[in-house]
Amino acid sequence: MDIKEKISEVVEKATKDKAFREQFQKDPIKAVESVLGVDLPDGMVDKIVDGVKAKLSGDKIAGAVDSLKKLL
Repeated sequence: MDIKEKISEVVEKATKDKAFREQFQKDPIKAVESVLGVDLPDGMVDKIVDGVKAKLSGDKIAGAVDSLKKLL
């Protein structure tokens, strides 16, 4: 299983679907498993959840930087 590919799938779903994003914030493990359609071992799910959180945080920071650039 390609973890980077799975992280991308979950990030895409989270950016497009507000309800999923809320579910991910409440219970990230169940949210990830619902997108992937399989019950994964805890260690693998934890890696995917951490990767998604990092990617979503990075996107928020990039968006804030872009907003600041427009002001200047």
